[in-house]
Amino acid sequence: MSGNRTPKDDALKGLAWPLRLTRAGMVAERATKAFWPLWSVLMLAIALVMLGVQDFTPPKLAMAAVAVFALAAVWTLVYGLRRFRWPTEGEARERLDATLPGRPITALTDTQAIGADDAASQAVWKAHVARMAARAKGAKPAPADLRVSAKDPYALRYVAALALLVALLFGSLNRVQTVADIASGAGGTAMAAGPSWEGWVEPPAYTGKPSLYLNDLPQGDLSVPKGSRITVRLYGKVGSLTVRQTVSDEITEDATAVSQEMTVTKDGVLAIEGQGGAEWQIALLPDLPPTVRFDGELKREARGVMKQPFAASDDYAVVRGTAEFRLDLETVDRRYGLAVDPEERDPVVLDLPLPITGSRAEFTEELVDDLSEHPWSGLPVTLTLTVEDASGQTGRSEAMHMLMPGRRFFAPLARAVVEQRRDLLWSRQNGARVAQVLRAVTHRPEGFVRNDSAYLMLRVAIRRLEAGVAFGMTPELQDEIAAALWDIALIFEDGSLADAKERLHRAQERLAEAMKNGASKEEIEDLMQELRDATKDYMRQLAEQQRQNGEQDQQQAQNGETFEFTQEELQALMDRIQELMEEGRMEEAADLMQRMNEMMENLQMAENQNGQGEGSPDQQSMEDLKDTLRDQQGLSDEAFRDLQEQFNPNANRGESGQNRGESGGQGEGRSHTGQGDQGQGGGEGQTGQEGGGKGQSESLADRQQALRDELRRQENGLPGAGTAEGDAAREALERAGRAMDGAEQALRDGQLAEALDNQAEALEALREGMRNLGDALAQNRQQDGSQQGQAQTRDQANGRDPLGRDNSGRGSSATQGDVLLNGDVRRRAQELLKELRRRSGDRSRPEIERDYLKRLLDKY
Repeated sequence: MSGNRTPKDDALKGLAWPLRLTRAGMVAERATKAFWPLWSVLMLAIALVMLGVQDFTPPKLAMAAVAVFALAAVWTLVYGLRRFRWPTEGEARERLDATLPGRPITALTDTQAIGADDAASQAVWKAHVARMAARAKGAKPAPADLRVSAKDPYALRYVAALALLVALLFGSLNRVQTVADIASGAGGTAMAAGPSWEGWVEPPAYTGKPSLYLNDLPQGDLSVPKGSRITVRLYGKVGSLTVRQTVSDEITEDATAVSQEMTVTKDGVLAIEGQGGAEWQIALLPDLPPTVRFDGELKREARGVMKQPFAASDDYAVVRGTAEFRLDLETVDRRYGLAVDPEERDPVVLDLPLPITGSRAEFTEELVDDLSEHPWSGLPVTLTLTVEDASGQTGRSEAMHMLMPGRRFFAPLARAVVEQRRDLLWSRQNGARVAQVLRAVTHRPEGFVRNDSAYLMLRVAIRRLEAGVAFGMTPELQDEIAAALWDIALIFEDGSLADAKERLHRAQERLAEAMKNGASKEEIEDLMQELRDATKDYMRQLAEQQRQNGEQDQQQAQNGETFEFTQEELQALMDRIQELMEEGRMEEAADLMQRMNEMMENLQMAENQNGQGEGSPDQQSMEDLKDTLRDQQGLSDEAFRDLQEQFNPNANRGESGQNRGESGGQGEGRSHTGQGDQGQGGGEGQTGQEGGGKGQSESLADRQQALRDELRRQENGLPGAGTAEGDAAREALERAGRAMDGAEQALRDGQLAEALDNQAEALEALREGMRNLGDALAQNRQQDGSQQGQAQTRDQANGRDPLGRDNSGRGSSATQGDVLLNGDVRRRAQELLKELRRRSGDRSRPEIERDYLKRLLDKY
C-alpha cells in the first residue's frame, strides 16, 4: 500500500501535527478573549482574601463583598460561555493554510475540474499538486493571537494579576479558610473560629535580607539581624492572646494590645501566649564593625598630587569614609619660623572615594588629592582612615606617620618663597620676620631673579605684608598674602617663559635638583616627561624659526665646532638617564645629564632671526616698558616707606622698622637716592635733613611726573599698531598714564595712601600692556613665516637640514661616540635593537610610531 502513496498523501499526513497545534492555539485564543473577565475577577478575589482584607472589614460588609464577587464570577462565566466557540478542524485548516504562500492545503484538497482526460493537462495538474505538496511540508503551526487589549483598554487584567502577585509574596493561603466563617454568618470571623494572630519580622534595609512572615515559620530558634522590627497583631477577644518578649528594651504597657511593635536589640524570647500561640528563641546575627587599612605605599607626584591606596570591608556595606590629617607637633623641627607656637587649625578631613557600582562589602580604592597649598604641606602629620557602616559602627586604621604630601619645588628662589609662606601661615607673629627674609632674598636681584613680573609681584606682597605688620595682621590678609606668595613661587618654579630654550634650561635644572635631593619614581617620571616636552618644543622652534647664517656655519665647520645628533639618539639618551635614576645610580645619571646639556648647548643654530634680536626696535620697546615698570615699583616702595614713617616719626627716614632700601642701606638704594643728584647717605631719606616729610613728597611727585612723561614718549613709538593686541596694549598704557597722573597729584597733596592706590593701579595696567604687546610681537613673528620657509629651502639646497645638520649621508651622526659614552658598541647595539623590538610590539603605542620602529628594524 505504501508504494501507491502519492506526494499529496504524504503532505496531508504531515499536516496532522501543525493542524492539532493550530487548533489548540485557537482554543487558547478564544478562551482568553472570552474568559479574561472571569480570570480577572477570580484573581482579584483570591488576592484580597490572601491579604486578609476580610479580617479588617465588618462582617456584613464582608458578606456583601463575597456576594458581589460571587455574582461577578457567575456573570463573567456566562459571558465567556456564550462567546466561546470550539474551533472546528476546517477552521484550523483554514488558519494554517492562510499562513502558507499560495494556500497549498486548499490546492491539495481540490480536484481537477477541466482537462481530466487530457494527458498534458493532467501532467500540469500533477506538477502543480507536487509543488503545493512541497510547500505544505514546510507548514508550521499558526501562532495564536492572545491579545485582548482592544477588549480591556484599562488593563484591568494586569491590575488583578499584580494584586495576586503581591498576595503571593506578602499574604498567606491560610486566610482563605476565614471566608467560610463569613459565609456561615456566625457573627464574626475571628470570634467564630477563636483567637488568631499575625506577625512579621522586617530586617534593616541595609542588610538586604527579606521580611519574614512568622505564621509560616516553624517555632524554635530564629536568627535575625540587630535592629530588625517585629510587628504582631492579635485578633479575637481582647485578652485571649498576649505577647511576651525579652528581645527589646521597649516596654509594652499592654501585652494584650491588638497591634504591638518592637525593635530587636538583644537575644531573647518572643512568645504569643494563648490558644494557637507560638514561641521563638531569637538570636542576633552579628553585625561586625567595618575595617579599613592602607593597601600600599603613598605615591607622590612632582606637582603635588598624592595617591594613597586603601582597602575597606564590612559584613554588609560601607556607607562613608574619611581620611584625617593631624599635625604631629612633637616631631616638627621647631626652628626658625616654626619656633613660635602655631595657630590653631582644624585637622584636614577628606572624603574617601567609594565604589559607584558594585558591592561595598569589600573593595579597594585610591585616595587622590592635592594638599600642596595647605599650611602643613611638607610638615610631619599623622594620617588616619575611618569608615562607617549603615548601623553607625565605625572602623579606624592605624595612624600613618608621614610628611604631608605636596608639591616639591626645585628652584632655590621658589623654595625660599614657599618656606616663608609656610612660616606666615604657621603664625601671624612671623609676619615681620617673613618680610625681612623676603627683602633679603630679593636684595640685588640682577642675575638671580629671572622673572621680572614675579619679582615685582613679590615686592608688592612684601609691601602688603609690612603694612599688615604695622597696622595689624588679620586672618583674611594673612590668607591673601599666602595665596599671592604661592602664585609667585609657581612662577619662579615653572616660569611664564615664552622662549623654548629657557624652558629647556629650567627642566634640566629641575631634574638636576631632583638628582641631588633624591626623588621618587613618580617624580622622576614627571620630570623626565617635562624634559622631553621642553626638548621637543625647543627643537621644533629651532626648525621653524631659524634662518641659517651660511658664512658663520662654514667658519664654525672649519674650526670643528659643529655638533650634530639625531632626535632618536637624544630620545635614547633621555631614556637611559631615567633608567639610571630609577636604579639609584644618580652619579652616572648626573654625568650623562651633563653630557646631554653640553650637546644641547653646542647645537649649531643662528640667533636673532628676522631682525627681532635684542637690538631691534620692537625688543627695545619691550625693554623700555620693563624699565618703566621697575621704576614705578621703586617709587611705590618709597612712598610706602614714607607712609610708615608718618606713624613712626622717631625712626630714620628710609628705615622704618625692618624696612631698608633696595640696595640694603639705611634710606639709600634706588628708591631713596632721588634722581641721582645726591650722594650715598645724602639722599632725601637721610636722617635729619631739612623739610623731611613735605620735601620728600614733592620730590616723589616730580619723579612721578618724569616717569609719566617717559611713558607718554614710549606710547608714541609703540609697535603693533592696527592689531587687536597692539590696540589693547595702547589702551592699557593709557590707563597706566591716567593712574600715574592721579598718583602725582596725590603726592603733591600729601595723600600718600591715595597715591599708593593709584600707583598700584598703574603697575597692574603696565603689566597688562606688556602682556598685550608681547602677544602683538608674537603675531608679527608668525606672519614672517614666508621668509623662514625661504631660509629652510636654502638650507636644504646646501645639503643641511633645518637644525644645521649635514643631510648628505644616512649613517650615524658625529655624536654617536659621545652618546654611547665610549662603552661596548656591540653590547649597546644589541640593547638598542632589543628596545626597538619591545617598543614595536607594544600595542599601546601609536600606529605611526610602531611603523617607524619596524622600518628601523628592517633597515638595521
